[in-house]
Amino acid sequence: MSSLTVETLLGGKEVIGQSIHTEMDLYELGKGGIPKKALLDLADQTKMSLRTLSSILQISERTLQRKKDSDLLNESVSEHVIQIAQIFSRGNEVFDSVEDFQTWIDTANKALGNRKPMELLSSRYGAQMILDELGRIEYGVFS
Repeated sequence: MSSLTVETLLGGKEVIGQSIHTEMDLYELGKGGIPKKALLDLADQTKMSLRTLSSILQISERTLQRKKDSDLLNESVSEHVIQIAQIFSRGNEVFDSVEDFQTWIDTANKALGNRKPMELLSSRYGAQMILDELGRIEYGVFS
């Protein structure tokens, strides 16, 4: 199993311009904005289309397409992208594979109101519910 960290999901230090070791690093990265290239790397590694990600981020696909790879996304969008990367990194840890996590995230879940976890990614509260559920799964506490 490859280690999918937030840093690797966002294209690594070469793309985001820094290493991520602490929550403060994530905070600073979000405040400064991430380049569009980091979003494209996340899309590639999670096998999500730009259309799907633009819908989750509530930003038009055309707006994203017009940006250069080096253009920085605003703070709100950057933080949301980072949170999605955290979820996929965590899911890879819990399920020991990207494929198993992707199956889980696309399957209706009783603990999440019979919704697919993927549907909840557009909301920060939904994203937190996904992280909470991943924690319960890791410790064998099924809701």
